[in-house]
Amino acid sequence: MTNGPQPQMVTDNGALTVPLVAQLARESTIELSYHDLKDLEGSRRFLAPGKQVYVSFLSKQTWAQTQQACRAVRAAGFDPVPHLPVRRLESAQELAGILRELVREAQITEVLLIAGDYAEALGPFHCVADVLRCGVLSGHGLHRVSLAGHPEGHPKVALDEIRRAEREKVELVDRAGLDASLLTQMFFDAVPFIDWARELRSSGVRCRIVGGVAGPARITTLFKFALRCGVGPSIRALGARPTSLVKIIGDHGPHAVMRSLAEARVAQAIDFAGLHFFCFGGYLRTCEWLHQVAESRFVFNDSGGFDC
Repeated sequence: MTNGPQPQMVTDNGALTVPLVAQLARESTIELSYHDLKDLEGSRRFLAPGKQVYVSFLSKQTWAQTQQACRAVRAAGFDPVPHLPVRRLESAQELAGILRELVREAQITEVLLIAGDYAEALGPFHCVADVLRCGVLSGHGLHRVSLAGHPEGHPKVALDEIRRAEREKVELVDRAGLDASLLTQMFFDAVPFIDWARELRSSGVRCRIVGGVAGPARITTLFKFALRCGVGPSIRALGARPTSLVKIIGDHGPHAVMRSLAEARVAQAIDFAGLHFFCFGGYLRTCEWLHQVAESRFVFNDSGGFDC
């Protein structure tokens, strides 16, 4: 017998149901950092074999640590997808060596290419497009590539430039014969993501679109990371709770965002491939939470979200 709240078939606007939210959890990808490797074994209780687990690149991380983390993810039975901040690459030879080792030792088939939050490039790659133009990914047997999407812009780059770069990256991946995914920075309200996805589709972009959301975490932690990566209007959703001590030290989860996106998908108001979860040090906790939601052990509430 299953403990906790029992599944409840609920229809919003004649469409939204519990199984659709559960599907978003079940089919999601998740992210860990090098420091989360201690929890990999424990996460096998909650994540299905073959789950895509992205490996982040922290500010003082080394390429050797990325390689170690990817090997560990593969050994745990998951599919590692490393972040590659291209401005940290000192040469094309270094990039080729890193890819060669990751393919050989961790059997990666996909990478997430990002510029990285560094003022200056260490080598010849100033942006992701520079790497895509050199054709090195397919040369190492990679089939897919994830690219950063910014529905709410970036604090250091003009919005027009962001939109131009998103389209250019997808076009370059298409020309290389690879499958592209636009994976977004985190957002806390579905509307900016929905509007951005519609804009992309209307301009002819047909690649996979994946929404990046934060797993359950302290509100203070989410504010810190949201301000750093330039989250715009949706950050207001973090403060949408009554003023109290809970608002300052309590938790915030993606419940309302997931429910809104499920409803939008059923209403055919958005075409997107799924969700990606950022964990901010709470990798194992997010794995357990996703497992619970994937098994439909939650009920919808009157506040636009759901309770586990």
